[in-house]
Amino acid sequence: MAPFFLPRAWRADLMAVYGFARLVDDIGDGDLAPGGGDAALLGLDRAQTEDRPAMLDALEADLRRVFSDRTPGPRHPLMRRLGPTVRRCGLTPEPFLGLIEANRQDQIVTRYATYDDLLAYCELSANPVGRLVLGITGTASPERIRHSDRICTALQIVEHLQDVAEDLGRDRVYLPAEDLKHFGVTEGDLAARSGGASVRALIAYEAERAHELLNEGAPLVGSVHGRLKLLLAGFVAGGRAALQAVAAADHDVLPGPPKPTKLSLLREVGATLRREG
Repeated sequence: MAPFFLPRAWRADLMAVYGFARLVDDIGDGDLAPGGGDAALLGLDRAQTEDRPAMLDALEADLRRVFSDRTPGPRHPLMRRLGPTVRRCGLTPEPFLGLIEANRQDQIVTRYATYDDLLAYCELSANPVGRLVLGITGTASPERIRHSDRICTALQIVEHLQDVAEDLGRDRVYLPAEDLKHFGVTEGDLAARSGGASVRALIAYEAERAHELLNEGAPLVGSVHGRLKLLLAGFVAGGRAALQAVAAADHDVLPGPPKPTKLSLLREVGATLRREG
């Protein structure tokens, strides 16, 4: 999230945002540290740490304290750390609220009927991250936000493709139901140790969609300069390298998430910089 080559101020602000995003996801996925410490920090009883809706509500209340001049201020240390970043960069509550809402949605929506439904979810779960990066670096514009949204949605879809088996273990399926039906894939097929021809065809189809989104968003790299260009090229290249790893596995993601090698990632960073520079 905050590579060493970025200016120190950017790194600090990006890590503050990352701390918030990690906390939101840990609450939504039930991955908080045992003992109820985070619940207590948010003003809840420690026993409520497994009550994800209540935890998300408490986190939203603490987020609103970050944006308020009233006392008392935020309770959670990660939220107190976020305050200076919000003020220094002039960030608005909306991207943070979107990430919270995405995790609320995860508690009640575990299947997506259409690709458009999935894109609407990505608008909450992924796109706010790119908008925050642009806000922190002072480079936001309507066109850059549009390109960033495409990159972030693509990266979210790529992650879903890599984590089909893990997500199913959490009773979540992020492959659109209309596409499962079109390719003749059942959830039982997704639970197999290895993907059959229909599953691999489905994954290839969704991978191509993600690839197209990355290409649509890639001009963002060429619209900025210096270290930020390298950071954004890394995001795009990471998505492209991951898709190459999926393709190299013959689109069989069920045995485990195909991961790109460091060499393939570096090569793709170079290719992205040459292409978009």
